[in-house]
Amino acid sequence: MTNWREIYEADCARPQGRRLDDLVAELAEALGSPDPEVRDGYPYAVLDAWIRRGVIDGERRLALGDVMAERFTDPRTEARTFAPLVLRMIVSQGVLRPEWLDAFAAWYRAEADLRGRDDQLGWLHAVAHGADLLGAVGLRPEADPEPLLALAAERLLAPTGYLFAEREDERLAKAVALVLTRPDLTPERSTGWLTPVGGAIAPYARGPMPAWASNTVRTLRALYLLADLGVAAERGGRPVPLTHAAAVRARVAEVLRPVLP
Repeated sequence: MTNWREIYEADCARPQGRRLDDLVAELAEALGSPDPEVRDGYPYAVLDAWIRRGVIDGERRLALGDVMAERFTDPRTEARTFAPLVLRMIVSQGVLRPEWLDAFAAWYRAEADLRGRDDQLGWLHAVAHGADLLGAVGLRPEADPEPLLALAAERLLAPTGYLFAEREDERLAKAVALVLTRPDLTPERSTGWLTPVGGAIAPYARGPMPAWASNTVRTLRALYLLADLGVAAERGGRPVPLTHAAAVRARVAEVLRPVLP
């Protein structure tokens, strides 16, 4: 078993005398481990560094992406929900296969286990991790932004009894805001995805609000703030304005107004 902590503490230097293909396969396995200290620990940090630095590049990067796309149908929640994080690493370096996006979309709109954290499994965070990939894909010029915005709406409107408790609303709002920085968007394309959202939450202007509707309202509030302030792709980065920020703010306000007390 590779000592990933030792590699991490050596500034993620590639160990000598080991086949890179074997190391990548071991990292891929680790990122689906039921042990949270393995899945979300040193192997995660090393994999991220190796992808960013180009240690894992070319065909190896594509093969790793294929493995993660297949993992969206894994029976284990922890395997499914960490796949988008690995794909985000790869997509952020400029690599995107259409079949990855298809697999991601099929999973994201239908995932039923939305728990943020489990006492034994650690972080699961399907909504937030999927949002991270959604935002990364949305910045790629070859990806059509409209289906991504529609996918975010589908995720919000899917029935669930889970009330966002781990800042999932903010992560999803950030992903949507990143998509909305695309220069090829029109005001209509920037706001059209909000029509079904508004229709779905309008009946809850009075009385009890189900968890999915509350999640949606909170996500839209966060999006309104980002439409005002701009959004940074990386923590600490310079915020970029949404392409049609005023139109987005106006439409979000229109959708939220009926459910505000």
